[in-house]
Amino acid sequence: MPPVEKTPLPLGARLWSQVGPDDFLDGYAVASSLSPRAAADLAFSLPGWAQALMQLRNRLVRPLGLKTDRDSSGDSAQEATLFPVCFEDDHELILGTDDRHLNFRISIRRQAGRIHMATWVHRNNLLGRIYLALVMPFHILIVRDCMRRIARHSTAIASQPPAQ
Repeated sequence: MPPVEKTPLPLGARLWSQVGPDDFLDGYAVASSLSPRAAADLAFSLPGWAQALMQLRNRLVRPLGLKTDRDSSGDSAQEATLFPVCFEDDHELILGTDDRHLNFRISIRRQAGRIHMATWVHRNNLLGRIYLALVMPFHILIVRDCMRRIARHSTAIASQPPAQ
């Protein structure tokens, strides 16, 4: 299985247009020939433990008036992922939303035989700073797990015999 590497988001990524000097941005990459959409579909098919963490998060932040559920507008493209689609082309898929405490985006970009996943967060206030600090250990676990699913799938495809 290809290793998951902590790496900066490629400079050509559209997400860079939103990054400010005090914003949070992390990035990971793994060798893969998947499209950004296929990588997102794999990455965000979260295992039970991650779904339970998201449900706990929703219960805890609901009294604070923060967003808790994905967009249920009925748009099938949005329902295919955990977060609303902000931008999509052949090379990059950007998901995310804005809320009172913070704005976030996730970029999934295919470049040079790799899938890059980066998370950008702009903290709007003190609550956003506290929230990000509290969820950071879980964010790292979930993102690395998402990237491992992409890597496992890429390995499985590479090991299949060619079609006859």
